[in-house]
Amino acid sequence: METIRQLRELTTDLQALAGGKGGTLARLSQLGFPVPDGFVILPAAFEGDKLTPESWIQVREQLNRLRKEYPGASFAVRSSALAEDSVRASFAGEFETVLGVCEDGEIREAILIVRRSRMSERVQAYSQAKGIGADHEIAVVVQILIPAEFSGILFTVDPITGGRKTMTGSFVRGLGDKLVSGKATGEAFMFERPAGKYQGPAELKRYEGKLFGLALRAEEELGHPQDIEWVVKNGTFFIVQSRPITTMNSYQPAAGEWNDSLTGEYLWSNVNFGEAVTKVMTPLSWTVLKQVFGEWTITPGYDAVGNIGGRPYLNISLYASLLRAMGRSHEDVLEALEATLYMKLPEGVDIPLVPLSRRYLLSALPALMRTRLKERKGVKNLPAYLASNPAWFLKMRAEIQAVGTATELSELWRSELYPHVVDGLWIVMGSVQSSTSRTMKLRRKLNQMMGPDDANVLISNLSDESGLLASLGPVVGIARVARGEMDSETYLALCGHRGADEFELSVPRPSEKPHWVDEQLAKYGDSPVDVEALLAKQREEFEAAWERFLTRYPGKSNSMRRRIQDAAHRARMREAARSEYIRDRWLVRIFALRAAEMTGLEDDIFFLTLDELLDALDGDASGAQAIPGRKELYERYRALPPYPSIILGRFDSFRWATDPERRSDIFTPNASLSKTEDQISDARIITGSPGSAGRVEAYVRRLDRPDDGDQLREGEVLVTAQTDIAWTLLFPRSAAIVTDVGAPLSHAAIVARELGIPAVVGCRDATMRLSTGDKVRVDGGQGTVEILDS
Repeated sequence: METIRQLRELTTDLQALAGGKGGTLARLSQLGFPVPDGFVILPAAFEGDKLTPESWIQVREQLNRLRKEYPGASFAVRSSALAEDSVRASFAGEFETVLGVCEDGEIREAILIVRRSRMSERVQAYSQAKGIGADHEIAVVVQILIPAEFSGILFTVDPITGGRKTMTGSFVRGLGDKLVSGKATGEAFMFERPAGKYQGPAELKRYEGKLFGLALRAEEELGHPQDIEWVVKNGTFFIVQSRPITTMNSYQPAAGEWNDSLTGEYLWSNVNFGEAVTKVMTPLSWTVLKQVFGEWTITPGYDAVGNIGGRPYLNISLYASLLRAMGRSHEDVLEALEATLYMKLPEGVDIPLVPLSRRYLLSALPALMRTRLKERKGVKNLPAYLASNPAWFLKMRAEIQAVGTATELSELWRSELYPHVVDGLWIVMGSVQSSTSRTMKLRRKLNQMMGPDDANVLISNLSDESGLLASLGPVVGIARVARGEMDSETYLALCGHRGADEFELSVPRPSEKPHWVDEQLAKYGDSPVDVEALLAKQREEFEAAWERFLTRYPGKSNSMRRRIQDAAHRARMREAARSEYIRDRWLVRIFALRAAEMTGLEDDIFFLTLDELLDALDGDASGAQAIPGRKELYERYRALPPYPSIILGRFDSFRWATDPERRSDIFTPNASLSKTEDQISDARIITGSPGSAGRVEAYVRRLDRPDDGDQLREGEVLVTAQTDIAWTLLFPRSAAIVTDVGAPLSHAAIVARELGIPAVVGCRDATMRLSTGDKVRVDGGQGTVEILDS
C-alpha cells in the first residue's frame, strides 16, 4: 500500500486523509498555484508514532527525488492533522513544525516530532476549547524550504470585522516562523479591494500586484476567506499554507449554533422570509432550506441565504453588490430592494458592498443565466404543477409509508423527493418574480393616477370566478364548513397542509390534529363573522374605485383593465404555487417522521441536519450525539424575542436581547443610530408600508402567537411581529392589522386587502411601541399608525 504521495499527485479521495494543510496545498498545487514541491506522509504510514519500514523507504525515495530536482535544498516538516486548517478550527501554531533539516536522520526525527505533537498539552487544551475530540489523527507534510527574502501572512478579509473592503497582512525579512508563532510583530500592509491598491512599506510595493492577485485567486478557488502564509524569493511568490479564517466560522456542530453574521460585514434582512418562517428553525428545517436554496446560489463562496440564531436572513449586501456590478445606480438598488424584496432601507444605513472582481463576475454570469432560465421554466411549468401536485403528494405519502428498509427510504429521498422539492422552489421563485415586478409597477402607476387608497383597492379583488385566492382558503373554508357548505374532509384536503409555522418541519399540520377543525369551528361560533360579506363589500369598493378611474381616464380603461386582470391572475398563480410548495414541505416532514421510526430517534430527528439524517438511514447515527446540546440551544433561542428585521454586521442574539435600549427593527454597531429612532420627529407616529387602504380608530390587541387569538375581541387592532397563514383566521374579527415585518405584496397585506381590512405592514418596531389597550388611528393607505392614547 502506498502511504506517501506527492502534492501534485494526491487524488481527491486521499486529500481528506492528508489533513487540512496537506489537502489544501495539494489542491492549490494541482490548480497551478506556486506551492513548494513536496509530499504528504499519510496516517497509514505510521504504527502509533513510528514510521513503518515500508513507509520510510518511500519517504527516502521522495527525498532523493527532491534532492535531484533541487540540489542543495533543505526541508520543512509540518503537521497536517485531519482537523487542522479547517473552517471550524485552525490549530495555528499548536502542532510542531521543524524547518531547515537536510540529512535523512534529521528529517526522520523531525517527522516523529511533528507526529508526536498531536498529544501535546496545548493541542489537548485547544481541542477542548473548540469542542473537538482530543484523539487527533495526523499526516505530515515535507516540502522544499524556500530561502525567503520576505515571509508574511495575508488575510483576504478583515479577520476582526469580516469586512471585505481590505486585505490585511504583515511580513518580516527572511523566514516567517517567528511571525507565525507570534514572537515577532512584523511590518503591516494592506490592499484595498477590488482594485488592490497597496498601502505599506516601500520594499514590498514592487510585489503588490503579484501578491494581491495570488490571494484573490486563492480565495475564489477555495470558496472561503483565507489566512495565507507566503514567502517571496527573487520576485516569485510561494504559498506555504492557506487556511480558512476561523473567526468567520458560522457553524458549531456540537451545539447546532449557526450565526452567518460572522461570515463578513454584510447587511442582512428577513423582511422577505419573516412571514414564511416566523419562529426559530430546528437544524433539520434549516439544512433542508439551505440545501434547496443552495440550488439558487449564483455566487460561489457567498451564501445568498444565511442563518442568524436559528432564523433565515437574506444577504442584502450580496444582492446589492451584484446590481451595482451590473451598472445599476445606488438609487436603482434601493428601488429594487423595495420592489423585489419588500425592504425599505432606514435612513442613515449604508449597504456594505462585496468587492466582486471582474474575473469573479465573469465566472458568476453563467450561473445567473441558469437561474433566470430556471425561473422562466418554473413559470411555464406552473399550471402542470398546480394540477398534478395534490395527487403526487398522496402517491408519495403512500410510498414513504410502504418502504421496508432505511436504505430504500434514503434512496426515495434522493431520487424522488428532493428533486421534486427543488423543482417546486423554482416554480415558486418564477411565479414570485413574474407577479411581483408587474404588480409593483402597476401599483406605482395607480398611485400616481388615483392616489394610494384607490390604488390599494384596485390591486385587490384577486379572487374571481376562476377561483379563490389560495391565501384566503383557510379563513373562507372554515366559514363555509360552519355554514354546512363544505365538509371537514374536503376542507382538510384543500387546506389541511396550511397552518402556523408551515416551513418548520417539526410542527404538525392541521390535518395531523384530530380535533383541529372542531376547535376552529368552536372559535368561529364564539365570534362569527360573515367572511363572504366582507369579500362582497370589498368587491363593491373595487367596482366603485374602477368607476372613478373610468370617469377620470376613459381613454385608458381597456389597457388598464387588462393590466389589472393580468396582475390579479399572476397573484393567484403565485399564491397557489406557494400553497402547493407548502404541501411539499409537509411531505418532507412525513419523510422525516418515517426516518424517525426507522432510526428510533422519534422527535429528536428534527435536531439532526439533513446530511446526518441521511447518514443515520445509511447506518451511521453518530450525529445523534449532538442532539441534547442542540435541543438546549434551540429552547434558548425560542425564549428570545423576534430579532430585528435588518441586521448590519456581527450580531449576538443573546447580548442583543439583554440590551434595555435594543431596537426590534434594526441592529447596527452604530450606537447612535440604535438610540435615535431614525430621527423620527413625532414619537406618536409609527410608519410602515401601506398594506390595505382604510382608516380606523380602535384599541390595540398585541399578540405573539395565533394560538392566543381567543384574546382578540371583535373590532380590535391586531398588532404582532409577523404573520403566517395561521393568523389569517383572526383577520375577519380585526378592525385593522399592524405588523413589524411585511410588505405591500406580502401575504398578510394581500389577505387584508381582499377582506377590506386596513393594514400597515413592515413597521419594524410596532410591537415595541404598542401595548394591548392603546388607542390608535390606523391609516392603511398612508402606512401610518398614530397613537391616540397610551
